[in-house]
Amino acid sequence: MIKRVAGTLFATLAIGALTVTPAQAVQADFTGIVALSNCSGSVVRPPAARDTDPALVMSNGHCVKFMGANEVIRNQTSSRTFTLLNGAGDNLGTLRATKLAYATMKDTDVSFYQLSQTYAQIQSQYGARALELSTTHPAQGANIQVVSGYWKRIYSCKIDGFAYQLKEDVWTWRDSVRYTSACNTIGGTSGSPVIDTSSGKVVAINNTGNESGGRCTLNNPCEVSQSGQITVRRGINYGQEVYNIPACIGTGNQFNLTASGCTLPR
Repeated sequence: MIKRVAGTLFATLAIGALTVTPAQAVQADFTGIVALSNCSGSVVRPPAARDTDPALVMSNGHCVKFMGANEVIRNQTSSRTFTLLNGAGDNLGTLRATKLAYATMKDTDVSFYQLSQTYAQIQSQYGARALELSTTHPAQGANIQVVSGYWKRIYSCKIDGFAYQLKEDVWTWRDSVRYTSACNTIGGTSGSPVIDTSSGKVVAINNTGNESGGRCTLNNPCEVSQSGQITVRRGINYGQEVYNIPACIGTGNQFNLTASGCTLPR
C-alpha cells in the first residue's frame, strides 16, 4: 500500500540527521530521520551541498497529496513544520519549510521541502547533521535499513532485486527497489529513507507494498517486466531510488531539472 497514514494529508513533520563514515558499516538510529503526522522522512543533502545551503527534507510525493500521474510541483510556498528527532527518537525541536521545492509521483514518488535553516544552523542548534544522498545505483543483495520516524521503528533486510516498472492504480514508477520480506513496512512508513548499511548513505525512499495480493490496484502494486509480464508479490514492499536526484540539485540546493544528468520529471 501507499504507506502513509490515511486521513492526515497536511501534517507536522519531524526531522533529524545522521552522521556517517562511508568506510564503516552503519547501524542506523533516528538521527537524520523525520516524523510527519501521516508519513516519515529525513533531512538530506546531496554530496555537493554546502553547510551554508538551506537544508532539504525528503519524503514521498504522496505525503504532499495524491498527485496526478504526470503531475510535478516546483517551488510552491510552504510553511510546513517539522519536529527534529535525536538518535533515540526523542523530539529536539521544530524546523519550518519555506517552500516545497519539488514533488512528483511520476516515475518516482518523492518530495523535497526547503527549510528556513541551513545545515550549519541545524548542526549548531541541535547537533544534527543530514543524511547523504547516494549517487550510485543500489546493489542487489545489499543490506539495508528502512528507518521510520512516524513509528520510530527500524526495518532491516536486503535488496531482493529491482522492478522494471511498478504500477499502482494510476501511477507508474521505474526501476523500483524490491525488499526481502523482513522489511514488512506498514502505513506511516512512507517517505522513510532506505539506508545502505555498508555506506551509511540513502539509496532509496520507501513508498509502497502489495497489501492483499491485488493486481496493479491502489495498495496493491504489481511489477511489470520489459516484455510486459505482470508479477504480483503479496506482502512485498518497495522503495524508489535516489541516485539520480543529486544531479538535479545545483548551487544553493536549488533544483535545476535541465542540468546535465538530471532525469527527474519536469
